[in-house]
Amino acid sequence: MNLDKIASREIIPGYHGKLIHTKTMSLVFWDVEKDAAVPEHNHIHEQIMHVMEGKFEFTLDGETKIYLPGAIVPIAANIPHSGKALTPCKLMDVFSPVREEYK
Repeated sequence: MNLDKIASREIIPGYHGKLIHTKTMSLVFWDVEKDAAVPEHNHIHEQIMHVMEGKFEFTLDGETKIYLPGAIVPIAANIPHSGKALTPCKLMDVFSPVREEYK
């Protein structure tokens, strides 16, 4: 498998993801447009977000922080969170269990 050969899909406006699924998890490499926002939501999945490039504003359980490249944010299941790209960003998300709606 090569990331360059995986087609990108716009999952929500401004969030273009390359998705990989295994039996128990989903991995998403995001290219996020500047000012693209994901509204507050929660889900049953545990999630780990990794900021690879850019400046990303992220609110987790009511606390807002700005994350820069190298930041890793663990997100427990069912915790409200939202985010906004302050610059163009590259993010990586890992979800467990699999995000069926992303298949």
